[in-house]
Amino acid sequence: MGDAGVSSGAAAGPRPWEAHYPAPIRWDQPLDAPLVVENLRRTAELFPDRAGADFLGRRTSYRRLWRDVRHFARGLQQAGFGKGTRLGLLLPNCPYYLIAFYGGLLAGCTVVNFNPLYTAREIARQAADSATEIMVTLDLKVLADKAAPLLGQGAMRHLVICPMASALPWPKSLLFRLFKRRERAVLPEGAGVIGYSRLLRNDGRPAPVATAADDIAVLQYTGGTTGIPKGAMLSHGAIAANVAQSAAWFTPARPGQETTLAVLPFFHVFAMTVLLNLSVRIGATIVMMPRFDLVGMLKTIAARRPSYLAAVPTIFAAMNNHHDIGKYDLSSLRMCITGGAPLPLDVKQRFEAMTGCVLVEGYGLTEAAPVTHANPLEGLNKSGSIGLPLPGTEIRFVDLEDRDREVAPGERGELCIRGPQLMSGYLNQPEETAQTLRGGWLHTADVGYIDEDGYTYIVDRIKDLILAGGYNVYPRVVEEAVYLHPAVEECVVAGVPDAYRGETVKAYVKLREGERLEAAELREFLKDKLSPIEMPKQVEFRAEPLPKTLIGKLDRKALLAEEAARAAAGATAGGGDSA
Repeated sequence: MGDAGVSSGAAAGPRPWEAHYPAPIRWDQPLDAPLVVENLRRTAELFPDRAGADFLGRRTSYRRLWRDVRHFARGLQQAGFGKGTRLGLLLPNCPYYLIAFYGGLLAGCTVVNFNPLYTAREIARQAADSATEIMVTLDLKVLADKAAPLLGQGAMRHLVICPMASALPWPKSLLFRLFKRRERAVLPEGAGVIGYSRLLRNDGRPAPVATAADDIAVLQYTGGTTGIPKGAMLSHGAIAANVAQSAAWFTPARPGQETTLAVLPFFHVFAMTVLLNLSVRIGATIVMMPRFDLVGMLKTIAARRPSYLAAVPTIFAAMNNHHDIGKYDLSSLRMCITGGAPLPLDVKQRFEAMTGCVLVEGYGLTEAAPVTHANPLEGLNKSGSIGLPLPGTEIRFVDLEDRDREVAPGERGELCIRGPQLMSGYLNQPEETAQTLRGGWLHTADVGYIDEDGYTYIVDRIKDLILAGGYNVYPRVVEEAVYLHPAVEECVVAGVPDAYRGETVKAYVKLREGERLEAAELREFLKDKLSPIEMPKQVEFRAEPLPKTLIGKLDRKALLAEEAARAAAGATAGGGDSA
């Protein structure tokens, strides 16, 4: 294994954003981009005694993490897994995620990230599509009970069970064993089940693997423009390049001295790069939270004194709005970045006034591993803008009708991106790949423009993707679940504005003649079919058929136009139900 050999190269055309790069960043600077496993090895050599992980108070040094990663990799190889194996991670933020992620890559596997909040049905569908052969999860019923039925289905051969209690500090580990027994899954080893400790019982000397920059490191699932989940194939080189780009952008970062608060889940591509991989590269201590809890997060900031926080706008809004925020010391925060949804100006201004830390808005896509833009942490920070393209990243805007014609600066068009961080394509989706990567450019389906200083603005989305609290929700997935109810005749799902989440999921439903259904009943029916993120927060039942286009398709745009007109008139939706 070695460096990805990434160079930003040169691009044709003017790059007005270069003038606003803070020193010493250059657009054409060489990107020192070792493969991400090499980042961990180097950090373990440079800062062996520094805590790499801090999980609920249990601290693990980089030396110990690198040791466990090597043992995990060797264990995979001894179990018959290696280059090309699809390794599923069904884990919340915890040290096991870090060890399995890097251990899998060291063994030559391709990591497949699974959302632990997904239903068993959704997990099974993704496992089948990705041909996942081995999955790592915790010994918690809420996770193991969804993973265990997959054994023997499709390519799935093994399940690695990690003990939650062993990841906790004393006395939390003892208390968990005593009082949380009902939450623990009991899966005896054998018949495809491997205990974590048994997997690591080896000499810790994995066989060398010839990993190339264009080998696929991660399958990151996204619904893209169709709502049908697709596995974006992120190569070792693409991920390494994006980590190097992000590291170059973080000019205030001090290697071996920073502390990161990881409240966003690592299985999300944003957190995977800007929290996990970036933190490992700069030798930061990663304070891991297994789930978002506002009061718990505020207490953690006050106690652990993190200097770096990356989160979605809803988390920063929740901090601003906490009734007793003044009792928590947030003064340690020096670097804060947000993405996943537009950052409201009020949220930015209130947070900065409260903490004295500049809140930087960025932009990315799963297909770009994911970061392509960010406002500078030091320098001109434009509110409402997603910032400047990162080093080595080219952008252009093309006409919405003629996708081959580039529009002038200031003119709105579809944002297209080219750079070393782009995906290799979608797994088993050649037509979608060709459409999205036309001419070597990533067509984002986001509409925006670039100003005279090179700052990019996003004003609309072509796709119907809903961004709820920084998470992607695909209307088609929700609609398919709603249609499973026998009383439903027609359904359209759309994202409507929400002051807290940015957007929230709303279902417009027409029932079959003679049927009756309440919103609460529908949500109860959907509990085992949708994750909490996907659950419709608003349901509007209509007596008349839903609007159609001229060719008879259900018309989402017409419903959203009605929603906007009601909002403008200051009226509430008649017959709607909100939660």
